Amino acid sequence: MGASQSREGLELSDSSEYSDDEEREEKDSENYVDAEDRTTPQVSVNALDDVDSRLQSLKLKYPKTPSSTSSRKPNVDLRNAVKLFLHIGGNTPKAKWVVSEKLTSYKYVKKVKIDDEDDYDSDELGRGEGFWVLKVGKKIRVRVSTDLQMKFFGDQSRVDFVDCGVWALKFFKDEEYRGFVTKFQDCLFENVYGMRATEENKVKVYGKDFIGWVKPEESDDAMWEDADDGVWKSPDKKSVDFPERESQDLLEEFEEAATGGGIQSLALGALDNSFLVSNTGVQVVKNFSHGIHGKGVYVKFDDRQLGSGSGNSLTPKKALLMRGETNMMLMSPLKEGKPHAAGLHQLDIETGKIVTDWKFEKDGADITMRDITSDAKGSQLDPSESTFLGLDDNRLCQWDMRDKKGMVQKMANANSPVLQWTQGHQFSRGTNFQCFATAGDGSIVVGSIDGKIRLYSRTSMRQAKTAFPGLGSPITSVDVTYDGKWVLGTTDTYLILICTLFTDKDGKTKTGFSGRMGNKIPAPRLLKLTPVDAHMAGADNKFHAGHFSWVTESGKQEKHLVATVGKFSVIWNFQQVKNSAHHCYQNQQGLKSCYCYKIVLKDESIIESRFMHDKFAFSDSPEAPLVVATPMKVTSFSMSGSKR
Repeated sequence: MGASQSREGLELSDSSEYSDDEEREEKDSENYVDAEDRTTPQVSVNALDDVDSRLQSLKLKYPKTPSSTSSRKPNVDLRNAVKLFLHIGGNTPKAKWVVSEKLTSYKYVKKVKIDDEDDYDSDELGRGEGFWVLKVGKKIRVRVSTDLQMKFFGDQSRVDFVDCGVWALKFFKDEEYRGFVTKFQDCLFENVYGMRATEENKVKVYGKDFIGWVKPEESDDAMWEDADDGVWKSPDKKSVDFPERESQDLLEEFEEAATGGGIQSLALGALDNSFLVSNTGVQVVKNFSHGIHGKGVYVKFDDRQLGSGSGNSLTPKKALLMRGETNMMLMSPLKEGKPHAAGLHQLDIETGKIVTDWKFEKDGADITMRDITSDAKGSQLDPSESTFLGLDDNRLCQWDMRDKKGMVQKMANANSPVLQWTQGHQFSRGTNFQCFATAGDGSIVVGSIDGKIRLYSRTSMRQAKTAFPGLGSPITSVDVTYDGKWVLGTTDTYLILICTLFTDKDGKTKTGFSGRMGNKIPAPRLLKLTPVDAHMAGADNKFHAGHFSWVTESGKQEKHLVATVGKFSVIWNFQQVKNSAHHCYQNQQGLKSCYCYKIVLKDESIIESRFMHDKFAFSDSPEAPLVVATPMKVTSFSMSGSKR
């Protein structure tokens, strides 16, 4: 399956109009006079006012009407005049933009409630009271937030956004467009942080070391290019730019139906097998160079054990492979809708039995964990692995399945053996951790509900070496490249890509996992869907589980990024995103945002999308197969050149 061709890039045209009652047939362009280029002779409003003034000076006796002057003026604030378009037809060949209002106006107002009829100026409410709303004519009234999926077209003086449909505003002058964008960004800042978007407040939020985040146009992007390991460079050392839609196609190879209920999570292996965790058990599938395919092996959970000593009784939502991929740690939440678990189930894949039911405990008291992960990328391949990492709202730690004497605990020794807290820290307050991941050397990246992303070294979990301020949206998932140079954070409406490299005082290049990055931290880049695609992704159109492609060997570079949103798996070319000269970044205000991607469309919401280990990439493919899991089936796609 190839990329979905977004229709949002269609030129805005005045040849079609749209009414609330019906969608009219497309008209010839000469039937509509453009608001910014009128050629039909008309009497100006000023001329009419002048005539009216002269008539009144003659003191003629005729009844005056309060609207004698105002009625002749357009019912629009010309200082904020725009043309409003509506996108219809989705991603079908009939997709097009139609004129919704030939001439209307926009304004930013403050409200206490979105449906409140009262509008307020910025000075009429106290600090932290109310929120900014964008109003366009009588058709649009929406809170300023990232949910609008606002996309800016500097070369067209146009913005597109989502609000129960996809809309476009066309400005008549470039300075009016620029003013709208600046005001939108200021209103967004105030809605997120509860303070005005002054330079002082921005530094207060982001910190003086992150001036590139405050003023992206002043950010030094050299580190983005320096981080390139040369694999994607042309012989003359110039960056290779990629076309918006790459020549490779995604070809569907295998489709596997789920066994034993809906798929809850996907556990990809780097050796012979991968695993689909469902409501009632684990389905074992075989790894091939073109994807994963069934072996006919299904391990059914013992319901009595799933509800035993760990205190968990619900279906496992998280699976972590360990010990040379012969064991799997299964994590079940205590309550529906909450990720926290009081313990783990250890499944021996070779025997198909849950051999141990572990408890989380610290200083003799039961505690919970919201997530677990391997000590390092590739740790699951170590047959002697006995440790893994745990994360809770205010805890980051390492767990050991051996007792204090170094012996592996067995089920026979206790009804519910206790995992040993070997290192870590329990923070007193305020961290609100959500997710984490590890690099090849065991460095740890942690995302928080306030949008912050923290970098910890393997040897110290007490204090972050670097803390990125985030952009206000909660981080729901994080990943990091094997070499630790790049961090990917997932929010509901965008992905944020961060370069961790910096040059220390001795001139050495390091990552933010090993030391403080100083005050020349490059601005991040955002990966977004176009408003049309965001609207078409389905009811559950929030990003989740953004990942790099999978390598576990030094010197190899991840080549793609993938994330899931609704019914879409979205794939970005990693090098294209890093290339500062990429055409997506031209004429942009604010942080650079990349909209060039491929889409894999499924007929139901996607649970997870992951690239297989790069060892499964065949000779004529730039990447290992992509595995896409929906509740009832899993599909593999291989990425190949056009000659395949």
